Amino acid sequence: MSETRPRLGPRPETSASFAEVVLPHLGDARRLASWLVRNEHDAEDAVQEASMRALRYFVTFAGGNGRAWFLCIVRHTCASLRDPRRTPAGPFDADEHAATRADFDPEALLLQRAAAETIARVLRDVPARSRQLLVLRELQGLSYREIADVVGVPAGTVMSGLSRARRALRRAAARLHVGPADPAIRGDARRRA
Repeated sequence: MSETRPRLGPRPETSASFAEVVLPHLGDARRLASWLVRNEHDAEDAVQEASMRALRYFVTFAGGNGRAWFLCIVRHTCASLRDPRRTPAGPFDADEHAATRADFDPEALLLQRAAAETIARVLRDVPARSRQLLVLRELQGLSYREIADVVGVPAGTVMSGLSRARRALRRAAARLHVGPADPAIRGDARRRA
């Protein structure tokens, strides 16, 4: 099992390093986190976690606006901290974390594969334009602005198109007898993995 280490230096596609992309925006990140979580201590924790996520996923940074990229990570981190379903972290238990990894658990792999197959089956029954918008937003995680740039339409058109696409997805799921009880539709399999 080999662990990939994040690249700290410049990437081949961009000439920017992690330090050049993220570090100049730490002040903005702290201010945003303070507004979102309304607590300085939690804001510091959120910025630290966001910085770790940015470092971990720096290989996905394709250049462009580093500030927007990093602040998006901060915003998502703050949202996950505010999530009432999130359980507070307890003391670290080395035995618990060393036992087995979810990606090697056969049951988790089977559930993940079944969920992916269900989602793919439902998406095949959605019109191509709607499928494209759903994949860009929900599976690739692009912002409305990024989708608008990719598709070449205004952001408002993307938002209304996504609304119609989500309705089409629900109708397709109903036609295929896949409903909210299905873990693939609820997203449980993705959260477990």
